Amino acid sequence: MNRIFGSGKPKAPPPNLSDCIGNVDSRAESIDKKISRLDAELAKYRDQMKKMRDGPSKNMVKQKAMRVLKQKRMYEGQRDNLMQQSFNMEQANYTIQNLKDTKTTVDAMKTGLKDMKKAYKNVNIDKIENIQDQLEDMMEDANDIQESLSRSYGTPDIDEDDLEAELDALGDEFLMDDDSSYLDEASSAPSIPEGLPGDKSTNRDGVLVDEFGLPQIPAT
Repeated sequence: MNRIFGSGKPKAPPPNLSDCIGNVDSRAESIDKKISRLDAELAKYRDQMKKMRDGPSKNMVKQKAMRVLKQKRMYEGQRDNLMQQSFNMEQANYTIQNLKDTKTTVDAMKTGLKDMKKAYKNVNIDKIENIQDQLEDMMEDANDIQESLSRSYGTPDIDEDDLEAELDALGDEFLMDDDSSYLDEASSAPSIPEGLPGDKSTNRDGVLVDEFGLPQIPAT
C-alpha cells in the first residue's frame, strides 16, 4: 500500500512556547541591528546638513534623512510589537510552568499519602499498647526482685519496748559522760612551780614547795 499511495510524512512536533519566544526574540534583535544602522546613517546626514548651506543640495540630503527616519520609525514599531509578543508568551509560559509544578507537587503529595496509608496498615495500636503494658509489668517485677534481694533475714525478733528502754539507758550514759567533776580535781592539783630550782616558793595554801611543786619536808 505504501508503494501505491506513498507513506505519510512524519508529524512535526507541536509548537513549543520556549521555541517561539526564542524565534521572536531573535527577530527583535535583528530589527535592533537595522535600527542601529539607520541611526548611524541619520547621524551622517545630520552632520552633512550642518556643514551645508541652504539650497538644493541640502534639501536633497534632507529628503534622504527623512526617508531613513521613516524606515527607523517603521522598524521601531515592528520591534515593539515583537517585544510585546515575546512578553505575552513568556507570561503564558510562566503560568503553564507553574501549573505543571503544581501538578507535580500534588502528585507527590498523593504518592506520599498512599505510602503513609500503607505504612499505617502495618502499625497495630493494640500491639503497641500491649508492648507498653508488658514493659511496665517487667519493670514492676524487676523492682520486686530488687526489694526481695535487699531484704534482711536471720535477724531475731526484738521487742520494741526493750529497744526503747535500751535507747533511754544509752541517753543516761551519755549524760554521765558529760560529767565535768574531773575538772574540779584538776583545779585542786598542785600548781605548776614557778621560778628557778632552789628558790623557795609556796603554793596557793602557803605551804613551802620544792622545785617540783611538792610540799617540802621540814628538816629535823
